[in-house]
Amino acid sequence: MKSFSFVFFLLLASSLVVSQNTIQSAIDQFSSSSELQSASISFLVTETSSGKVIASKNALMTLPTASTAKLFATAGAIELLGKDYRPSTRIYIDGPIVNGVLDGNIVIRGGGDVSLGSKFFNEEGKENAFLKQWVDTIKKLGITSVTGKIIADGSEFGYNGVPDGWAWTDMGNYYGAGPSGICIYDNTLKYYFKTGSNAGQLSELLYTVPKISDLVFRNYVTAENVSGDNSYIFGAPFSNDRFATGSLPLNSTKFEVKGSLPDPEYLLALEFSSALLSSGVSIKLLATGVRNLPKDQKPKYDVNSKLIYTHYGATVGEIAKLTNMKSVNLFAEGLVCLVGYKTTKMGTTDEGLRIIETHFKSKATLNSLFLNDGSGLSRSNGISATHFCNLLNYMASSSNYTTYFNTLPTAGKSGTIASLCRGEAGDGRVFAKSGTMNRIKSYAGYVYSKSGKKMTFSFTVNNFSGSSSSITAQMEKVLNTISLY
Repeated sequence: MKSFSFVFFLLLASSLVVSQNTIQSAIDQFSSSSELQSASISFLVTETSSGKVIASKNALMTLPTASTAKLFATAGAIELLGKDYRPSTRIYIDGPIVNGVLDGNIVIRGGGDVSLGSKFFNEEGKENAFLKQWVDTIKKLGITSVTGKIIADGSEFGYNGVPDGWAWTDMGNYYGAGPSGICIYDNTLKYYFKTGSNAGQLSELLYTVPKISDLVFRNYVTAENVSGDNSYIFGAPFSNDRFATGSLPLNSTKFEVKGSLPDPEYLLALEFSSALLSSGVSIKLLATGVRNLPKDQKPKYDVNSKLIYTHYGATVGEIAKLTNMKSVNLFAEGLVCLVGYKTTKMGTTDEGLRIIETHFKSKATLNSLFLNDGSGLSRSNGISATHFCNLLNYMASSSNYTTYFNTLPTAGKSGTIASLCRGEAGDGRVFAKSGTMNRIKSYAGYVYSKSGKKMTFSFTVNNFSGSSSSITAQMEKVLNTISLY
């Protein structure tokens, strides 16, 4: 009987070793692909509850990971701000009201609300509906005339433009819209082009939404036999000088191309000014942003200033969910800045990242972690599979886990991985953030395997020679293997 028990133990142990090696075999086979001979790979799978390593490949190698970096931004915001925190935008007047005349300025003080006028939180065509409440507030005070300016102030978040490591080729495009103390319309400027019927013919810019009256636009976009948007917009933050290259489909009567908004702070002042004028409130001086004001004209928020209205944005939980589900770069950057603002009143990327890293380094091992932004657009980021798994394993033990987990797309079902592993083993079992940039592909999150195991994983590949779709198909095989473990 003793001999039988010993043999049974050996057979069981052997079976477990084989089972444990299926994932390792899958990543080893993946790594041997001809498309990955010069690539960098960082891979790790652990048990979520214990952190025990199941399979790994260069797990300590730090790499730029694209949008999986958003896992740090969203986790940090949920942990440090709480899911119910709402960023606010405050409206002040800084003078007396006499016989309907405000002898002073109306000041909009930004609090980093990325949801203000956002298409993700408003019905199409109603993105500026918030302005009606603001105008109604002014009119209820009996104000019919303003002797000063409409001033928008996002200064508590600084004017750095974009985080370190963002490429010039990204900044002018919609996904390269930088964080700011005042955001509006997702910090997006929509361009509408008309193209001709001849390949190589220069397109015509019809108009932009919103209208930027002093926009300087150089158009090099041509009509070509293409099926979608192959154009790129270039321009620095706060600069109204923009140029575009690339191509758009032939015979387009009104083709929409999205770019980044040059100066959200100034635009909000203009939008509010325009809404007031349309309602019959006269304004003596121009709308402006604080960045453009001389030091002696900047708002002081002293005893002469009166808070008349506070607009509350979407909750951190709502913003974080869209950040990961839709991979919205602006939202990720905004969450990082909000952490800095709420904690130290410095709503900058550097301050937010410092606080987030300090928080998680006390919870998990994050040695040699390099975060330069919240969205993953920076190629200066250096994150390993170990960093991701340590973060995710900690979050699984946090009281905020349910909120965090619910921000993650589900393979085959939702978000940016709705087509990943569809109809395969990973369908409905992989819950993860994806990341994609030129020569970068990554996934990180959790897997609930067919056998009932809960695992944490991270999978990043840089500088592969094949197409992104080819690498994705090969990565899917590994994810399916994890799901069957």
